[in-house]
Amino acid sequence: MAEISLEQMTDTYADVLKEIGNIGAGNAMTALSQMLNCKIDMQVPQVKLLDLSNVATIVGSEEQLMVGVFLGVEGDISGSIMFLIELKSAKVLLKKIMMGYESGLPMLDEMEASAMQEVSNIITGAYLNSLSSLTNLVIYPTPPSLSIDMAAAILSVPAIEFGVLGDKILMIQSQFYDEVEIDGYFVLIPDVDSYKKILSSLGMM
Repeated sequence: MAEISLEQMTDTYADVLKEIGNIGAGNAMTALSQMLNCKIDMQVPQVKLLDLSNVATIVGSEEQLMVGVFLGVEGDISGSIMFLIELKSAKVLLKKIMMGYESGLPMLDEMEASAMQEVSNIITGAYLNSLSSLTNLVIYPTPPSLSIDMAAAILSVPAIEFGVLGDKILMIQSQFYDEVEIDGYFVLIPDVDSYKKILSSLGMM
């Protein structure tokens, strides 16, 4: 097969990739709902193919303080996945999960940071499990790494690590809410060969 760029591939198979994104985000929100023991409503996720350099502006502004949890993706495919959430929204979510506990600090204390990593582990795990089930590929995450910083700084991590593989990423924006609306973002960055494997497993290539 002739070499195909990430941009060509994602343009051609955008609908398939968006459907994978929808199913993955839906499973992730189901896992979060079970964790909180309450029904979480979710709008249909917005799935976009973006230049990595433009992602920071999509999540608000480059100066927006975000909590980012970064996990490597290994197994039959490789790449990374990141869950992003505004710091204020993260604190609302953590207060629910931790049964009213809040540190009162402007950032996250050790307990909140640990809980945020666990939340991200569970919902990104659910996302990757759905991708694995759809494709029959073995996919698993590496341990999570958490950072709190401005959006542009957080997003420089995958940009540096995966920029050499192509500058396009698949971003899934999931708005979910019970009493409070929260924007969460999944940034999925498979390498070029992994896109081929995902699409081949679905009979698309």
